[in-house]
Amino acid sequence: MDIEINALAFNVAIPEHLRWRDERRGEEFELQSLTVRLLPDGSLAAKAYGKPVAGGRGAYVSFAVRRSPEIDALISDAADAASRRWAAHGGL
Repeated sequence: MDIEINALAFNVAIPEHLRWRDERRGEEFELQSLTVRLLPDGSLAAKAYGKPVAGGRGAYVSFAVRRSPEIDALISDAADAASRRWAAHGGL
C-alpha cells in the first residue's frame, strides 16, 4: 500500500526563559508554544502561539518564530524527541 503523508505536526512548550512578546491587531501576546511541522521534503516549519498579555481569551493567532540559536535548538531537539515517540508508537 502506498501511503501519502503530507505533514507531521507536534506542539512544544516554549520554556519561560525563551518566551518573547509580539503584537497583533493592537494587542500584545506572550508566545508560549510552537507548532512544528515536518514537511514532505524533510524540512521543518514552525509557528508560535501565545496568550494576550492583558489576559482574556484573545484570538488564536500565529506568529513568526523568533530565530535564535536557543529557539532553533529547541525546535531541533523537539523534532528529535517527537521522532523517537513516533517510532515507538503503540498503535491504536
